[in-house]
Parts: sequence; structure tokens; C-alpha cells
Amino acid sequence: MKKKILNVGVISCSDMAQSHMLAVKNHEQACLAAVCDVDEEKLREAGDKMGVEARYTDYRELLRHPGLDAVIIVTPDQLHREMVEESLNAGLHVLCEKPLALLREDLNAIVAASRASDKKLMVGQICRFTPGFAKAKELIDAGELGDIYYVESEYAHDYQDILSENGWRSDPSRNGVVGGGCHAVDLLRWVAGDPIEVTAYANHKMLPIVPYDDCTIAILRFENDVIGKVFVSTGCKRAYTMRSSFYGTKGTVVCDNTSPSITFYKSQEENPAELEEREIEVDIANHNTFGEFRAFADAILNDKPIPTDALQGAKTIAACMAIVDSANERRTIAPDYNFG
Repeated sequence: MKKKILNVGVISCSDMAQSHMLAVKNHEQACLAAVCDVDEEKLREAGDKMGVEARYTDYRELLRHPGLDAVIIVTPDQLHREMVEESLNAGLHVLCEKPLALLREDLNAIVAASRASDKKLMVGQICRFTPGFAKAKELIDAGELGDIYYVESEYAHDYQDILSENGWRSDPSRNGVVGGGCHAVDLLRWVAGDPIEVTAYANHKMLPIVPYDDCTIAILRFENDVIGKVFVSTGCKRAYTMRSSFYGTKGTVVCDNTSPSITFYKSQEENPAELEEREIEVDIANHNTFGEFRAFADAILNDKPIPTDALQGAKTIAACMAIVDSANERRTIAPDYNFG
């Protein structure tokens, strides 16, 4: 029997979008059918590089491309709601880059649209596909760390060279916690569940060009008496990293998204005070679009649940919004996870 081939369109020709394009081209049951960008020069360069003839400057025209099955949306965050809704209405499966949206009303609308559609909607919480983090989650799920009691993650990314005064990253509704820190928040949600309470502090000393705080630290409380911490800095002077640690009653994992190994500490059953320290080699795939697209395609081709569906994406941003509000209002906040 002939295998089903997914015809996929990508909206945007940015570097990240081209990484998604390569992931599509790498999949044995997918075809990169069309690309889109408002910048005609970027569109031409990406189309030539990827060998794609169907090129559009208006995403609505791409949505009408004959035989299209799915789209990948890699546009500025502020555009996600409109593009997701129109893509679902066009009868297409959707992979939308994180964050799902910046405003609660937009999150509500996207979740409602997803529930009303028979198509798959996946949010690009790509850290779940980073080999180091995936290996840590595998160890945790296998009980190798025992009962988890403390989790932490950081998003340290200097925005200095990628900001402009009127650029989409400078939008006051974006905030570094929502726009980039959602990686760290989603990672902790993946491991420990939804935080039920957050207390945060923030300051603004590194990036005067943006209207929001550029350094935030949040303390989170989860169910089962688990506590956690998220650190977000979009102006830090250091190499980009998402260093994360997970502590359990039997062991600890320390990992990040840019190293070729993770560190696993485990106490010995016969002598709990004695620790085994082991380096576990992993592939370096900081933004593993290949693994992410495989999960998306598998869900479509085999009618499986999406691992990061609209509600999961919305819950991550709800936790991020609670962190921002807590820092601004100087009080502890319980995130609101009710959507749609």
C-alpha cells in the first residue's frame, strides 16, 4: 500500500523557519510543498535553497495551495492567533511556534478553535525534544531519581544584538518570560506538572530599549509538595543556555541544551550516602526541529494525541503570565489554567 505523504507549507522564511523546512524535507512521508514570507528577497533565497517552486507573500494564499495538508507557523508571536484560526478553518493541521499567544483572549480563542476543529494543533515547545532534556525525563519517569522534590531551569539569552526599538521582540505584551522563558516554564511543567502558586521578582538593568523587565526569578509550588525555580535573563552577558536540574530522593540530574552529556548522580541502595556520578552522552540538538516535526507528523499519520496541544501551550503561557503579574504586583499568584 502506498504511504500517505503529508504536503506541508511553512509560513516565514527566517532561519528558524528554514530549520523547520529541513525537518520536513528530512521526513520520509512529508513534502515541503510551499513557503511564504512578506520579504520577497528572503522568500526567493529560501525557495531556491529548499527547491520549492510554490512561493507566496500572503499566507492566506498559501493556505489555499492545492493538496496542502499542514502548515508550520514561524511568525512573530503577535500574529499566531489569526494565522492559527485561519489555518484550522482552512482544514489544515497546524504546528505553531511557541509561545502560542501573548494575550489571554488570544489563548482562549485558539483553544476554542482547536476544540472545534478535527485537525491537529501542536505548539512548538521544542525543549521537550532536546536530547538532554528528553533523557532526563526518561530517567525521572523510570523512577531513577525517586520522588522529585525540587526542579529548576533557566533561560539565559542575551537579546542585545537581536532587538530593535519597534521590533516584535520589543512589544510590551511579549516580556522575556513569556517570549523565551516559556521554554524553561514548559520544561518544569513537563516534569513536575502545573505550578499551583508562583512568587516572582524582577528588575530592568540590561536592556533599556525594551519596556519590560529583563531579569526575572520565580519560585514555584507544585502539587505533591514539589518546589521549583525559574530564572529568565534576556540581557545576561554569557553564552546562551538553559541549564536545568532535577532533584529526587534517590538522585539528581543536571543538564542543558548545548552540552554533549548530562550528569546523573544516584545514591547506592546499600549505602545511600555513597553517590555514583555518571556522564551520559546525548546528541546536541539545541532546537531539534527534526524530532519535533516527527512527533507532529506521527500524530497526523497515525491519528495519535499531540504531546503539546493547544491546552498545553496555553497552560505554559498562563504560568508565565502569573510570573510576570507576580513580579509587577509584588504578590503571590495562582495561575489560571481555564481556557476555551
